[in-house]
Amino acid sequence: MNTDTSIFSDPTTLYKQLKDGCVDDWHAYCHHPFVQGLADGTLRQECFRHYLQQDYLFLIHFSRAYALAVVKADNLDDMRAAASSVDGLLNTEMRLHLDYCAQWGLTEKDIVNHPEATANMAYTRYVIERGMSGDILDLYTALSPCAVGYAEIGHRLINDPATRRTGNPYWQWIETYGGDDFIASAIKQIQTLDKLAKTRFTPARLESLRDTFREASRLEIGFWAMGLNCSG
Repeated sequence: MNTDTSIFSDPTTLYKQLKDGCVDDWHAYCHHPFVQGLADGTLRQECFRHYLQQDYLFLIHFSRAYALAVVKADNLDDMRAAASSVDGLLNTEMRLHLDYCAQWGLTEKDIVNHPEATANMAYTRYVIERGMSGDILDLYTALSPCAVGYAEIGHRLINDPATRRTGNPYWQWIETYGGDDFIASAIKQIQTLDKLAKTRFTPARLESLRDTFREASRLEIGFWAMGLNCSG
């Protein structure tokens, strides 16, 4: 399994070029107070439950976005890759998410009947809109702050000696997103961006793609803020 995280900062990748266009926003996303609350275990548990509910609803729309990639693809390899992502989300990641939610006293019925937060709607619909109005490279660019950013966050936290391990109610979350499986998935996303860029990227597109990546990163910040400012 390829889990060489040096690719996260590899200047030859399109992903790194996109991150370089929003350094401050990326830092605010990856080092948000919500993330710090996970790291030291101080995040209010009712806020984490709210986040878990919204994150499951988010995954539903993320699955739709990857399904859109099947439509936007112009060859069978890209169609199959996108279909595999949809299958992984719907039949593996969402099931694991529900198993984890159950540990927090949440059932699937509880979650799907929970109102979708405005920050959730704004983010997921933005990603789908970028896919609808642009091409498959625009879509994967909009997906990448989540698909790769969570791995960067998890990897940093799991390797930071300041992260609280013993007695931290969020340690399992950190282990999941800092673990080999999720990191391997993030690396695949970076490689997919580069593969798509070979036939679709031109220097003239960089500014537009950076705008998309930056906006998705800012919407990630809004998603953390939604969790942190829960009313529970």
